[in-house]
Amino acid sequence: AGKEGAVGVRLGVKKRGCNGMSYVLDYAMGDSLDPKDIKVADKGIEVYIEPGAMFHIVGTEMDWEEDALSAEFTFHNPNEKGRCGCGESFNI
Repeated sequence: AGKEGAVGVRLGVKKRGCNGMSYVLDYAMGDSLDPKDIKVADKGIEVYIEPGAMFHIVGTEMDWEEDALSAEFTFHNPNEKGRCGCGESFNI
């Protein structure tokens, strides 16, 4: 189930975690979209990328994966130089 008024997902990065950067996801709300965000649409899904995150995520493949233990977004970033042991943060 989605959040009422959401038109997609907003993706950014923040400095945090043991390896430097972490992906941040939130709902992209139709009534408060940032005009500077970069819109990417694929397979009926709209992702709004914060402009400041573009340098860190160029070429990144974002996917939704489900298994017996979890259901989560995953990120495959060809620019990553390292990732923490738990996989929550990365560095470029």
